[in-house]
Amino acid sequence: MNIFEFEQLLLANIDDNIATATDDQLFAGGYLRGHITLSVAQCEIDGRNHVRDVKSRVNTSLNQAILNGELNEQDQVLVESFWAELIDKVEQAITA
Repeated sequence: MNIFEFEQLLLANIDDNIATATDDQLFAGGYLRGHITLSVAQCEIDGRNHVRDVKSRVNTSLNQAILNGELNEQDQVLVESFWAELIDKVEQAITA
């Protein structure tokens, strides 16, 4: 699987839950969309084409956002939890 297919799976998973998502889930999904898209673009520019590279970039991007004070503590927990759940769902779908 290439990084663009991985990105599409992540974004589709976020989109598939919009109708039933809570306000917190909508916030976390919207927030992560930007980090995911930016991370894939950075990976492409740098010639990094592994899924692990995207995951690492998203984690780095989220950590930087937290260090910059973009998220309060409650939102940090919410976004990090949503990211972990999203990765689990997508990786299970890939291996199924």
